Amino acid sequence: MLSLPHSLLLLLSVHLSVQQFPRPCTTPEALTSRLCCPQWPGDGSACGARSGRGFCQQVTVSDLPDGPQYPHSGMDDRERWPLAFYNWTCQCAGNFMGYDCSECKFGYFGPTCAERRESVRRNIFSLSVTERQRFISYLNLAKNTISSDYVIATATRAQMDGANGTVTPMFSNVSVYDLFVWMHYYVSRDTLLGGPGNIWQDVDFAHEAAAFLPWHRVFLLFWEHEIRKLTGDFNFTIPYWDWRDATDCQVCTDELMGAQSPLDPNLISPASVFSSWKVICTLPEIYNARETVCDGAGEGPLLRNPGNHDPNRVRRLPTSADVEFVLGLTDYETGSLDRRANMSFRNTLEGFASPETGMAVPGQSTMHNALHVFMNGSMSSVQGSANDPIFLLHHAFIDSIFERWLRKHQPPRTLYPESKAPIGHNDGYYMVPFIPLYRNGDYFLGTKVLGYEYAYLLDPSQRFMQEFLTPYLQHVQQIWPWLVGAGVLGAVLAAIITTLIIFTCYRGAKNQKRSPYGERQPLLHSSDEEATASYQTTL
Repeated sequence: MLSLPHSLLLLLSVHLSVQQFPRPCTTPEALTSRLCCPQWPGDGSACGARSGRGFCQQVTVSDLPDGPQYPHSGMDDRERWPLAFYNWTCQCAGNFMGYDCSECKFGYFGPTCAERRESVRRNIFSLSVTERQRFISYLNLAKNTISSDYVIATATRAQMDGANGTVTPMFSNVSVYDLFVWMHYYVSRDTLLGGPGNIWQDVDFAHEAAAFLPWHRVFLLFWEHEIRKLTGDFNFTIPYWDWRDATDCQVCTDELMGAQSPLDPNLISPASVFSSWKVICTLPEIYNARETVCDGAGEGPLLRNPGNHDPNRVRRLPTSADVEFVLGLTDYETGSLDRRANMSFRNTLEGFASPETGMAVPGQSTMHNALHVFMNGSMSSVQGSANDPIFLLHHAFIDSIFERWLRKHQPPRTLYPESKAPIGHNDGYYMVPFIPLYRNGDYFLGTKVLGYEYAYLLDPSQRFMQEFLTPYLQHVQQIWPWLVGAGVLGAVLAAIITTLIIFTCYRGAKNQKRSPYGERQPLLHSSDEEATASYQTTL
């Protein structure tokens, strides 16, 4: 891994790439033509076509029917994503990926994306002190570094479109970390139906239905992907918090994600870097009243007061038994395919059903939802929850449970709903608001195909390597200069002491030889021949 200073130097030359609106695709010309096929810098052709990396392709969206939960049409930019903005995007070939096909698919590396590598996500408590500090510094670097390639929309497409076919781009710069916060807000925001207060709240393109797990899987992969490029540390992986049987917020310490402030229990301790963070996209009522979307402006400090939540909504944190029950559910989706579904693995893991019976429990939050509510702050609002970096640790563990279920049941692609799921959740629907485009059903598959693994799911020998031996060797590598220095110093001291002993013995023997009391006698009585053959020294 590279040190943080080295990472900061590399930042000057790293080509950042996140999803959402690429800068080349936010010009009046691009929005008017609805064309998002930027040139690949390597050969100057759109999508790197000359080099066989990809080509500009017309977007075709699925026409299969959605569920009845969203009864509107043509009112929301996220409907039939991404057609409100673009009709043409890059279709990358082989192992290439990215809005201009300049990146590698998840799990592939190298200039031609031919190097296959499997990364391992580890328990945050198995990280060394240095690794934990590095993780915190990476988070803070992402929070304070403006994305060089991507911007966020600060208005709807209708608000950008003017008379006579003119277009006024309305976008804003945002940090690498806050870009992902905005994305999580945007995918779950309310639909503006026109007029103050005229909104539709029963809509979410990444929660409360089938796409919940695949969408967040891609979300974490991209976040991990961008941190690697931002820092130059291509060994980086998101750690997870195994919260099974926890009774409090184990990661809420100043060494990790920040303890409670002694001055205000709703704030982060001043000893934590997170106490200085400003949240974004946490005021949906104001955006709705203004008939606009979050513009990424700071809205106050990060809030968190774990455990001080409504006990009627969350009775306890999830247990090991809860996880095992959820893993035993055989159906990914059932019934209405939404938060009312019974005996559904997705719905129970997400937290709208009981992990003891599998039946939907309106008004209560279990499993995934329970952790969010338990944090009682920025994490507890769906649209603004990604502001709290605990979000990453929590969702990494949720993703690992999804992986355990996939390995246990080996579900076919056909088990994922092809139609009649709530809008945004059908198999063929493109994930909002990702550009490049990703279909939900394409990520209803295991982590190994995507190039990563979880430490606690490895076999015992591999787990020993990842959880114990690798951190130990990394620690030894970090302190190796000190060990070498100590060894050299010890050798010098030993040589000095040995020299002094020899010198002292030599002076003693010399003085004894010159003694007036006669010749020194042998220690053992023997013949002259025996004495010569068995001569011993006292040194």
